[in-house]
Amino acid sequence: MTAPVQQLTQYETTHATEIAAPAAAVYAIIADARRWPQRFKPNVHVEHLEEEPGRERIRIWATAGGRVKTWSSVRTLDPEGLRVTFRQVVSAPPVASMGGEWIVTALGEDRSRLELKHDFSAIDDAPENVAWIRQALDVNSAQELAGIREIAELGDALAALEFSFEDTVHIEGDGADVYAFLDRADLWPERLPHVAALDLTEDDPGVQVMRMDTSTKDGSTHTTESVRVCFAADRIVYKQTTVPLLMTAHTGAWTIVPSGTGVDVTSRHDVTLRTDTIERVLGEGKTVADARAYVHRALSTNSTATMNLARQYAESRRG
Repeated sequence: MTAPVQQLTQYETTHATEIAAPAAAVYAIIADARRWPQRFKPNVHVEHLEEEPGRERIRIWATAGGRVKTWSSVRTLDPEGLRVTFRQVVSAPPVASMGGEWIVTALGEDRSRLELKHDFSAIDDAPENVAWIRQALDVNSAQELAGIREIAELGDALAALEFSFEDTVHIEGDGADVYAFLDRADLWPERLPHVAALDLTEDDPGVQVMRMDTSTKDGSTHTTESVRVCFAADRIVYKQTTVPLLMTAHTGAWTIVPSGTGVDVTSRHDVTLRTDTIERVLGEGKTVADARAYVHRALSTNSTATMNLARQYAESRRG
């Protein structure tokens, strides 16, 4: 006889907040999953697997309970009803199943209520698994709701705080050697002059957690923590989970594209500035524009230096 299939207990949670912003603006933030890593603290990277009107399948990497987890979800978007429903297709242990819904309710022209509902089951119905999931949902939901509230309430001011840029270096070498140089960040302290120290762990293949001390021209050292997702052998995406004082968020990517007899390597940065630390870091009277220029210059200098050293490494191996 076939053993009966265990019926797992279904649990439900609801987290909510009120936001001083129009309901449509709040919905737009939820619907734009591509920008979640920039705007939601737990989210590291979102990869779109399928897209069609009103429906998408995405893969998400996010921190939960002190670990990096990844899962795939199907989302249904309802802009008229101001709702987004989701259901995990492939869950990460100890989650057996999970789904839920974002619901935005207008409380007036410039005020709304946002609810985030989850339903879930835990592997083996184990109490410790249920507790772990509840704790992770409580922490991540609170961070996500706070992030949405902060972004939505910034309104038009957000445009001045968010910016992106790219730098590209051509390398007459093999893309595999370039990727190897970028992937082996544990060797950066001996390869990159601006990296003073770096600790890297890779518990799951292709998912790296790193803590890096970066030296600046004025002799100071900045410590950042990042999660990197490595897509061999042409792309590495990352999110800084601990950022310098001038930022609230920093994500980026290294991409390697064949070009002629070599490859073009591009470093992309997506940055969100914070305003309350500008004068403390840059001096009295400094503005958002000053902070933007400073951050752009610092990030561009370091990433271009890294790509030039990758060029020397790859071209010497070919030569």
